[in-house]
Amino acid sequence: MLSVIFIQLIEQPMKNRTLHHSDITVSEIGLGCWQLGGADWGIIDDERAFSILRQAIDSGITFFDTADVYGWKDHEGYTEQIVGHWLAQGQRRDQVVLATKFQGAMGHGVNDRGASAKYIRRAVEASLQRLKTDHIDLYQMHHVNRDTPWEEVWQAMEVLVQQGKILYAGSSNHAGWHIAQANEAARRRNFLGYVSEQCKFSLACRHAELEVLPACQAYGVGVLPYSPLDGGFLAGMFGKIERKDCANPKATVRRENQDIQKRALQFRSRLEAWEELCKQLGEKPSNVALAWLLRHSAVTAPLIGPRTLGQFDESLRSLEITLSEEILVRLDEIFPPAGAPHVFSTSTSPYRYESPEAFAW
Repeated sequence: MLSVIFIQLIEQPMKNRTLHHSDITVSEIGLGCWQLGGADWGIIDDERAFSILRQAIDSGITFFDTADVYGWKDHEGYTEQIVGHWLAQGQRRDQVVLATKFQGAMGHGVNDRGASAKYIRRAVEASLQRLKTDHIDLYQMHHVNRDTPWEEVWQAMEVLVQQGKILYAGSSNHAGWHIAQANEAARRRNFLGYVSEQCKFSLACRHAELEVLPACQAYGVGVLPYSPLDGGFLAGMFGKIERKDCANPKATVRRENQDIQKRALQFRSRLEAWEELCKQLGEKPSNVALAWLLRHSAVTAPLIGPRTLGQFDESLRSLEITLSEEILVRLDEIFPPAGAPHVFSTSTSPYRYESPEAFAW
């Protein structure tokens, strides 16, 4: 039992951070737009999406991240369209740092995906049209591309920078050695290279600590974690289970996602320890999880993906939380750092990725 609540509350506005070796400044929390227009919304509600975008700006969030494949409609780039329509209303474009991604399939042809110079040129033009803008601030390779030589990728990127169509290049879902390889290739061309890496990283998914974060810090690459709640795993999985069912190992968790349910039950003791700690702190698990990411030295801006205004407003509480060293140690006990011996020595570990590509796809 904690004798003292080891948490400090600080009233402060949204802060800004630079993407490390670039000089572009973004808000310390970014808005991940993958939910806007997504399948989970059912009938698309543009006004609902617009209200979240509007609230983000009003709250000081200046970094919006999307991708050409988001929206989960067949090659339509629907989420980019939603963001573009909203940005076109009034003088909003210059208020945000706009990021999108390429590399996924956006057609049925053999050249409708990837990172060839031909595809990059087509992909950026299509994104610019959907986003209703003349430039993209951060253009990111969505996944690792093992087919295209880096020299070809950087040649295409250099042309886009010269044309003013993109300002910076970033990566996503790359391993540490991919980031090193890419930036060394850019350096040989006297090009800036990647300024950011967007990777899955949270208290419950810490494999990025093995190689990705060290590589990013070594090359001055800003880290933009997505899925900060690990798909809802850290959001309070058992908070609404009736007390009479808590002792039942077959109790049904409140999420509909079957994979999350199965994993939550598998690691129930870990989640219960996590939620009990958050209860002692007097904070919602989702906010503590986000606060943990915000204090990480390698992280520039975690990306949140709220479905509702209520979820959005609630997440801003994380900005007011500073975790003590004692709490950080306790969190490491519940969710061991990547590479901890017992993480790899048990069959019940949630993640068992191995080097040199701890997580890349």
